[in-house]
Amino acid sequence: MAEEKSYYMTKEGKEKLEKELEYLKTDRRQEVVERIKIARDFGDLSENSEYDAAKDEQAFVEQRITQVEKMIRNAVIIENDEANANIVSLGKSVTFIELPDGDEETYTIVGSAEADPFEGKISNDSPMARSLLGQEIGAEVTVATPGGDIQVKILKVE
Repeated sequence: MAEEKSYYMTKEGKEKLEKELEYLKTDRRQEVVERIKIARDFGDLSENSEYDAAKDEQAFVEQRITQVEKMIRNAVIIENDEANANIVSLGKSVTFIELPDGDEETYTIVGSAEADPFEGKISNDSPMARSLLGQEIGAEVTVATPGGDIQVKILKVE
């Protein structure tokens, strides 16, 4: 049997997933069942788009429940490493500047389950994070991006 993937996340990220799972299993699942019941009352199921849509939604919800359960089961909680406060690692925020004269940017490096670039959280699997992990404050790092390599300087690690 293949070894299951580990999902790195903060304690808060795991709690968020647990809340989502509870919502999906109780409220959301019941909402979809109600939609299926209502759609069934419309008559012939072979030409009933409401029924088809509700069944598709049910499949999506069940798939998401399975996915979230797997992520929680294989969660690896990220602990802050105070001994290496100046080194970029999972769970830390890193502030850098694109060289030679770019803007200052700050991202928190999290596991793929928590990644949300719009909230400033990037996955440890992203090219940016992979290049920054293990580096120290003051280091100049080359980051391979789809648009070409960029050079950044690490200013702060928190």
